[in-house]
Formats: sequence, C-alpha cells, structure tokens
Amino acid sequence: MPSDILKIASKKLRSRLIVGTGKYKSFVETAKAIEASGADMVTVAVRRINITNKKKPILTDYINPKKIIYLPNTAGCFTSEEALRTLRLAREMGGWKLVKLEVLGDKKTLYPNMIETIKSTKTLVKEGFKVMVYCTDDPLLAKKCEDNGASAIMPLASPIGSGLGLQNKVNISLIIKQSKVPVIVDAGIGTASDATIAMELGCDGVLINSAIAKAKKPILMAKAFKDAVIAGRNSFMAVRMQKNYFASASSPKKGLI
Repeated sequence: MPSDILKIASKKLRSRLIVGTGKYKSFVETAKAIEASGADMVTVAVRRINITNKKKPILTDYINPKKIIYLPNTAGCFTSEEALRTLRLAREMGGWKLVKLEVLGDKKTLYPNMIETIKSTKTLVKEGFKVMVYCTDDPLLAKKCEDNGASAIMPLASPIGSGLGLQNKVNISLIIKQSKVPVIVDAGIGTASDATIAMELGCDGVLINSAIAKAKKPILMAKAFKDAVIAGRNSFMAVRMQKNYFASASSPKKGLI
C-alpha cells in the first residue's frame, strides 16, 4: 500500500517496522539485517556507542544516517537525570530531536519507571524534543505520556529481550483506541507472528531488536518480520470477518441438488 505512510512527528516512514542495532555479532550483520528488514528507522543506544576510540569501527560506517533515520534512545538509564543528559548529548552530537525515551525501573525486569518517564517526557518536550516514549501497557499511564506531549506511545509487549510476545492484548487495544499519536509495540516480541498480531490489533508499528539479532539466522528473520508487519497491517486495513459462535457454510444454499 504505497500511500500507507507512518508519520511520527515530522518523519514519514514507508516501513512500519523499526529495528534496533544492538546484540548483533558484528556491524556487518547489523547492516545486512536492517537491509533485509526494509526498515526506514533504527534505534541507537547513545550510552553504548563508540564516540572516543577513533581506531574502532562505528555504526555510521555501516549504516548511512542520510539513508536510514537514526533514533537515539536512552537504553540503560535508570533515572530521569541520566536520560535527560543522554538525549541532550545526542542532540549535541548529531542534532537529533526525534528521540526514544526509556527510563528503567530495575535491572531484573527492565520495566519502565513511569514516574521518572512522565517527568522526563514533560521536560524533553519543553526543550523542543519529539519524544517516542517506552512505557508499560497501562492505558492510564500511556495516556499520561500523551498528555505530556509524547509524539508516539511505545507500550511493551512483555519484558525487554524476553521473546514472550504480547502478554496483554486487551490493554494494548485500549491504548490504541484512546491514543491520537502513533502506538508502536516495543519490547518482548519473539517471532514474526507476534508482530502480525500486534499489527492486526491496530498498532501503527513494531520495534524489534532481540528477536532478530538473537535468531539463528538474523538476516532471514529480519525478512520474516518485514513480511509479518506488512501482512498484519494489510489484515487490519482489510477488516476481519465477524466472529460467530455457530458454523456458517461457505457454499450458497440456493440451487442445492
């Protein structure tokens, strides 16, 4: 569907699949997986990139930021202060204003600390950032993020890197119905069918990292996710048949012998 464009702040994306750049075996594998995914946007953990050692390769050597939209994120931040400092650094480094905010609550679950997240969202928006917010699947807290100026809501499907897939489809559906900004499922997706389910619920997109990077064949899995997101989006746009509690024959009754 050529005209089916995802718009986040001022960015227009042809692909509704956003891909992470961590956990791959090499930058070469990262670049090949991103190409296979067809993604227009990739997330980059600002705190984990090499900005000091000129002798070591850097991500931009393999993924051209003029062709792929870089989305700096605050992976590894556990306080509002850490997250704010990280994104201000990203703006200084590359002029990035569209960013992904995640403020984690603890190291075991990596669930977002929503008090710190909402506080950070409010501050960043005041400073001119366009903020895509990683949040819990609580509809009330997701709405708080939007009310404080979030450009996109990114509820988790399940814990980061768990591969458990969508654990609460009802809450995700509620978030979709109430949101006026894009809803992108982030974290916990395990396989291509999970992405299809998220898209069939009406999500505007999905963000995948571990499910691709940790697959036995990452490049092939990236292609699978590309197809899965397209299939799920087309299925949602086509509008599924109504569910019935009784059988309904496929063949017409008229003209029976």
